[in-house]
Amino acid sequence: MAAAGLFTPPLEGGLRALWPSVLRREEQVHTAYAMDAVAQEVMFTVGPLLVTLCVSLWSERAALLVLNAVGVLGALSVVLSPPSRAWRSAPREAHWLGALRSPGLLALLAAFLFVGIALGSITVASVPYADEHGGDAVYGWLMAALGLGALIGGTVYGARSWSGAPERRLRVLVALLAVCYLPLMLMPGPVAMVLLSLVSGVFLAPCIACAFIIVDRHAPSGTVTEAFSWLVTTFTVGASVGTGLAGPVVQAGGPLWGYAVPGAAGAVSLLVLLATGRVLAAPARSGVVAASSENDPNRAAEPRFSSGDRA
Repeated sequence: MAAAGLFTPPLEGGLRALWPSVLRREEQVHTAYAMDAVAQEVMFTVGPLLVTLCVSLWSERAALLVLNAVGVLGALSVVLSPPSRAWRSAPREAHWLGALRSPGLLALLAAFLFVGIALGSITVASVPYADEHGGDAVYGWLMAALGLGALIGGTVYGARSWSGAPERRLRVLVALLAVCYLPLMLMPGPVAMVLLSLVSGVFLAPCIACAFIIVDRHAPSGTVTEAFSWLVTTFTVGASVGTGLAGPVVQAGGPLWGYAVPGAAGAVSLLVLLATGRVLAAPARSGVVAASSENDPNRAAEPRFSSGDRA
């Protein structure tokens, strides 16, 4: 498993740096970020269901082979695409910290570590709840509701233009995310719990999409792809920490306390954003959405679009 993770291609960071070379208009890029976040959440929801289907139809080995084949084909489709082959990075200042020398990016990563913890802990807390209310079928509905909530939230978020700085908007979104986790502690019947799970997922995709814009604003020149990859890595590590943390909590206090973890993690994420507000308010560069000079060095003199006014 460790080797599989080590050799997983960094497609997510690379893909997000490619969007402006495919979509020239700023609002289209912002919409693409939102749909990207939606697709990510849908994949996390649908993926386990597809694995279960493959195992039931064939075997565990066949499921692994199918998943590996899909992964290889997906990677090749991105790597061999014309935008990917034509993309060139902007000039990059040599620095041993790379993208991590940006204080704003570090603040964002710290906040999203706790967003990841919130998401990872929900998946664990939902297991004992499902065991008490119907088993695997209920658990599948709960996870599907999370994905559907992300789909709804990301679609609505990406369908319109938003005024104001994305850093301020992210604080509002994270606050709403944390608040929507709290009703899960009520643990009503399965139907109501599925609805609460749907609501709890609504603001996750908008948070991620807004974070993509902020990453671009704070990444030093020539490090956009690396900065996106750090966000993905931090979010994934947070989800793993949340999974590991929620297990002992559930064992000690049951699913009620397990569902308290995502709300607490969301609150900590908001506190991080509030505490680092001044740092986040000072972008490392001029609010470029994957600047055109990073997509094509021959376009460096063309006007760049700013994400400071619209996101």
